[in-house]
Amino acid sequence: MTSQIEDDIRVLAIANQKGGVGKTTTTINLGTALAAIGERVLIIDMDPQGNASTGVGISDQERTITTYDILTSRASLAQAALPTAVANLFIVPANSDLVGLEAEILSAQNRNFRMRDAVMALIAGQRNHPDIPPFTYILIDCPPSLSTLTVNAMVAANSVLVPVQCEFYALEGISQLRATIEGVRSTLNPALEIHGVVLTMHDSRTNFSNEVADEVKNFFGPKVYETSIPRNIRVAEAPSHGKPILLYDLECPGSKAYIKLASEVIDRERELRAA
Repeated sequence: MTSQIEDDIRVLAIANQKGGVGKTTTTINLGTALAAIGERVLIIDMDPQGNASTGVGISDQERTITTYDILTSRASLAQAALPTAVANLFIVPANSDLVGLEAEILSAQNRNFRMRDAVMALIAGQRNHPDIPPFTYILIDCPPSLSTLTVNAMVAANSVLVPVQCEFYALEGISQLRATIEGVRSTLNPALEIHGVVLTMHDSRTNFSNEVADEVKNFFGPKVYETSIPRNIRVAEAPSHGKPILLYDLECPGSKAYIKLASEVIDRERELRAA
């Protein structure tokens, strides 16, 4: 079955089954940076922990329609999307309701296509309402596992963005992630590809961090973005204040890095569309 996600909107799944590598941080700050340079961005929080929702300041009480409702066909993405404090940045929030979803839809034939179908419905709605500014990017924050939730994200996506932390076990599990991406491409979404790999928590002052970066570049080659995200205490602090780093501290190295990454993502998008 071929992907039917079209060029109206670009869908990136931010995925790595390892926890603590910067998936959510990358999702919300890349989304913020894209919004800051004129894109209209929708984040879909696919993690039962709901950290992306918290990171953009959405309280538990505001999460009346969540990703769970999307995946159980109770609501649409347009109905669930909440505005954030960032202009042009919206989020479909998540909460612990997602924990039992896999068992709930296990026997459903379309269980892997539910997010793709929701995205297609959003595209159709945007075409039917040209007076409403359309979303141009969807960023899906995946859970730290290769579960039905992650597969749904990959089936809905044009490509996968992989954050890799500059630490000792950086490549642990990456082969399994790549195999999952290949499996989704061969059976569910032939158009899926790796958009790029972003090095996170990089400290260029240490030989170890640079050695890990070199190892990742040797493994992924030109898929590694030139921009890396530095280890920066301000980036770590921002989520506890419910703010993306660009709102929390625009001048810090982390903010500048995410702005550069957003520009690089858009440049790659232009290259992909021209190919």
